[in-house]
Amino acid sequence: MIELNLAFFAQVINFGILALVLNCFLYRPIRKVLAARRGIINDARETAASADLEVQEKMALYEAKLRDAKADAAAKRAESLKAAQAEEAGLLEKARSEASTSLDGVRNRIAKETADARILLRQQAEALSTDIAEKLLGRSL
Repeated sequence: MIELNLAFFAQVINFGILALVLNCFLYRPIRKVLAARRGIINDARETAASADLEVQEKMALYEAKLRDAKADAAAKRAESLKAAQAEEAGLLEKARSEASTSLDGVRNRIAKETADARILLRQQAEALSTDIAEKLLGRSL
């Protein structure tokens, strides 16, 4: 059993004094340091959260600008493709026209040369037939 004598009360008083001294010189400064550290950590978390939010906003803005740039590029590409197709059609039409003109010129030249060749052949055939007839008949016609 515990005896309640003067030594017990002296130890209780010593414990109380020790608790007050430790509270003043150890626990309060540690609590202040921990509270300050907690404040710094909370500030850092808030700063990180605001920075993360800012990064997300900038990323969304960047992605929107990227989508706009891609859309503009696609529109310009389509426009350039249409212009190139129109130019190609114009060049093909011009080439067809030139080929048709050239072909008509060649056909006309061939027709003229054919006509000239027929006239020449007819003249030569007449001369040759006259020569053959003279040789067969033995006299000049």
